[in-house]
Amino acid sequence: MAQSTSTLGFDTAVTKSTVTQNRPPAVDADTHLDCPSVARANQAATRENPSGSENYANKYKDYTVLQQHVLFWDRDNDGTITPLDTYIGFRDLGFNIIFSILAVLIINISFSYPTRLAYSWVPDPLFRVYLPSIHKAKHGSDSAVIDNEGRFVPQAFENLFTKYSRNGEEDTLSLADIFRLMKGHRVAADPFGWGAAFFEWGTTWLLIQRNGKVQKEDLRQVYDGSIFWNIREKRRRPEGWNQGYGLGGDGFVGPVKVI
Repeated sequence: MAQSTSTLGFDTAVTKSTVTQNRPPAVDADTHLDCPSVARANQAATRENPSGSENYANKYKDYTVLQQHVLFWDRDNDGTITPLDTYIGFRDLGFNIIFSILAVLIINISFSYPTRLAYSWVPDPLFRVYLPSIHKAKHGSDSAVIDNEGRFVPQAFENLFTKYSRNGEEDTLSLADIFRLMKGHRVAADPFGWGAAFFEWGTTWLLIQRNGKVQKEDLRQVYDGSIFWNIREKRRRPEGWNQGYGLGGDGFVGPVKVI
């Protein structure tokens, strides 16, 4: 919950700006987490998990959180993500053929060239996305949880919930909350960023929602990518992955397994 300004010693909202009153920042993150405003290079740290996904972060400690986020799609660990890698990865997560092809078109066509620019001005004819320079694929109108170098900013992550959760649960986001979040982070004259944010949050909702809400811990694991490996493993078991909406890839309709 937002702390009173009298306790803080300074104002976090003013009367002439309603938006500052409606979107309170997380003011007590430092009671659970050291230096929450300082970006973590390889840990998706939160109040509940100050070391992030500890085993996962240690395993991939040489990668930024943004790089960790996309490692799941680097099928052969060669530092690039091909259109086929993208397709197989989305299929492994339970998305159907049509959605997986759409993901290939959006991701590889949009982000291949920005990441290629670290190596050459010539576009990659194979539309590969380059993992070492994935930070160049960062777009506008995003959540600002990942900084321009691919690091994770705990304060920005905590702010998502204090600013936009209106469903009575501080550690979840409803679909309406997510739409408020996207609107709140939308910047002017950025149609590409608006579309990218809609695709990313829409995909996240379809993948991890539970009882109509996105759980804080699940979302944290989306940022560092650790949840993707967990989903693939669960889908290989008889019970499957019973969150999200399945989209025809794993036999679920909502949380109910029908095949």
